[in-house]
Amino acid sequence: QVQLVESGGGLVQAGGSLRLSCAASGRTFSRYAEGWFRQAPGKEREIVAAISWSGTRTYYADSVKGRFTISRDNASRDNAKNTVYLQMNSLKPEDTAVYFCAAAASADPWGVPVDGGKYDYWGQGTQVTVSS
Repeated sequence: QVQLVESGGGLVQAGGSLRLSCAASGRTFSRYAEGWFRQAPGKEREIVAAISWSGTRTYYADSVKGRFTISRDNASRDNAKNTVYLQMNSLKPEDTAVYFCAAAASADPWGVPVDGGKYDYWGQGTQVTVSS
């Protein structure tokens, strides 16, 4: 079992930056691909970015390429301090949404799942609001 807790959301003006964090605890985290998803009111959940458990491959939605960066810290093999980050720069009002992190057990060190259905664990979400 893996528990995920997001933090770092908030209110920011357009053009500003935020850094989201997703702290993992429970069973080992280092063999999980990790993704960030978002859901805006009245819209379906969409993937924002994903990173392989090796940290060597990433995926970004077209809408955030060049502005967002996903990274991970697998410093602790006992998962006590395993954290995934989403650095968000040049934020736009259309980035406003609840952001969720998710973990997908993966045997592929380079796998970056983009389908939410492939993720096993989800955080509770953190609100990001970008004002114009």
